[in-house]
Amino acid sequence: MITTILSSAQCRTDFNFVRTLTSFRFLILCICAIRLCKFSQLYANIPRKLITIIIGIFFAESLHAQSFQELEARLQRHPQLQSLSYQADSQRKQSTASMGLPDPVISLGINNFPIFDPSFNEFLPTNKAIGVKQRFPNLATRRARADFISAEADQSDQLREQTLAAMRAELVSLLHNKVRITKQRALAQQRDKKYSQLVDVIESEVGSGRTSVFRLAEVEAERAEVARTLVDLEAQTQQLDARLRYLVDEVPITNPPELNPADWSGSTQDFYAMRVANSALKVSEIGIDEAKAAWKPEWGAQLTYQQREAGRNFVGDDWASLMVTFTVPFWGKDKQAPALRAAQARQQAAKQRVSEAQRKALALYASAMAAYVAADKTKGVFEQKITAIEQEIAAQQSRYESGDANYASVLDGEIAILKLQAEIAEEHARGQLAAAQIKALLVTP
Repeated sequence: MITTILSSAQCRTDFNFVRTLTSFRFLILCICAIRLCKFSQLYANIPRKLITIIIGIFFAESLHAQSFQELEARLQRHPQLQSLSYQADSQRKQSTASMGLPDPVISLGINNFPIFDPSFNEFLPTNKAIGVKQRFPNLATRRARADFISAEADQSDQLREQTLAAMRAELVSLLHNKVRITKQRALAQQRDKKYSQLVDVIESEVGSGRTSVFRLAEVEAERAEVARTLVDLEAQTQQLDARLRYLVDEVPITNPPELNPADWSGSTQDFYAMRVANSALKVSEIGIDEAKAAWKPEWGAQLTYQQREAGRNFVGDDWASLMVTFTVPFWGKDKQAPALRAAQARQQAAKQRVSEAQRKALALYASAMAAYVAADKTKGVFEQKITAIEQEIAAQQSRYESGDANYASVLDGEIAILKLQAEIAEEHARGQLAAAQIKALLVTP
């Protein structure tokens, strides 16, 4: 009996996969074409559902069922992940640029030029000048700034890896839930058929006065619950498909990998969240170095060449001027000191975020592991109940065949098994979600 149910569920799974990627409109057009063609009489003798399935299978053969590795490759191209990659690349280039010197300043001019008697050889100080000025920002500050931006790039890389792991875990969970919904839909439809058989049995017994009419009402209420379950499953399917399109830009035909909880060495540094938090702490520590370097002077140099023409009373020798400049932290108490205290406060905040990330990661790991263990144990309990019910069904079947019992008890047992199988599918998906969450928390090879 169980084998029959699973085979039916697998058939429905295959057809749902076909229906996902094969356009309903195209199938309808194919059927309409068959009806209008000269073979319409032949088609009339074939069940319409069979024609639909045959056409679906024909086109399904040409579809490419993607492997999970191919889906992961599509996931790698997610806009959010690409954005983080570009961000890290930009930060590394900016780190290199921050070590460069500012552009020199070139000046051209005329000095001491007479206005009312324009001439370059009447007055001694009149000259034509060309100058160049170059600033030399503090080397320690530039190095600290380059290291700061480079550390931010490393942080972006760590954040990308964490985001990718979380997206991969969600993808696995979504695929398992798709399988779960397919199984539960097939089992619910099987239950509905069993209820139809049960109604027939109960109606015959009510007519003979061997059972209460209220039992019939109970069965109809349970059938209404099955109908509601099917509606809920359809809504869940739409929600899952929307998330799959967000992650990989399609609703794939892919068998999800079976996951077990990732092994943890016991070191908190194995958590993605800790690596992201530590990279942020490193950024804040380099920020302190940058704030300290701001106390050091910035240098500058200026060279000016002045070309003079000889006059009647003086020789026209050229002049040159050289100047060196440097800054003095005269206002350091109001500028550099507060900036240093701010950097130190950011470092303390980053340390607290590391502690918070550690606590949160440990809590999430413990919660996910407990959920996985609970799901596994619950599956075992349900499987034991199914075994017990199958034995009871066998006994009731023997009693029914001997005339000591009615067939309703057999149908009740079969319905109970279908319910438990739906619960097993639910628990399996819950366990895989927990395993995926654990894998998303830990850095694994």
